[in-house]
Amino acid sequence: MSEILIASLKNDDPFAMEQIFNAHWEKVFDSAFKKLGDEAIAQDITQEIFISLWEKRKKLEVTGDLSGYLYGAVKHRIVDYYRSNAVKDIHRSEFAILMNQKRMNTADENLILQDTAQEVEAAMQRLPERMRLVISMSREQDKTVKEIAGELNVSVQTVKNQITAAMKLLRENLSYILILALLCC
Repeated sequence: MSEILIASLKNDDPFAMEQIFNAHWEKVFDSAFKKLGDEAIAQDITQEIFISLWEKRKKLEVTGDLSGYLYGAVKHRIVDYYRSNAVKDIHRSEFAILMNQKRMNTADENLILQDTAQEVEAAMQRLPERMRLVISMSREQDKTVKEIAGELNVSVQTVKNQITAAMKLLRENLSYILILALLCC
């Protein structure tokens, strides 16, 4: 009986496919459900098996009983399902590790930035009061040299000289990266 159905299936007979489906879908589903324990996934696998059977009907080589072929298909689909999920789990765990590393890096970076800010502040406090005021107005208050000169009632060149001298002293007290941090903040 199944040889006739397979031959009809190979000849594009949708009625043969319907008969095969009606005769085997419940056993295929039960087999998948017993192995997976998840009804929705078992239904998906069962559907995929019968869709694949129809799509590959022309090349179908069934030796023996069709039930054996279908149970083999269930095993292969379940193995593929677990492989796929194992790959997804690996990617999820790798992503989680990367995210944790990023959080750790961010925490480390925050500590470095805090330390850098403290060192810069200490170096700023060592500057003469007038230089400290000029640097503060320039870097922290984002004022132009002309605005600073106007507010302090000094020449533009005096402000430039104060900034140049302050930066020289800061360079002597801080590393290059710390000066960049000061300029970026």
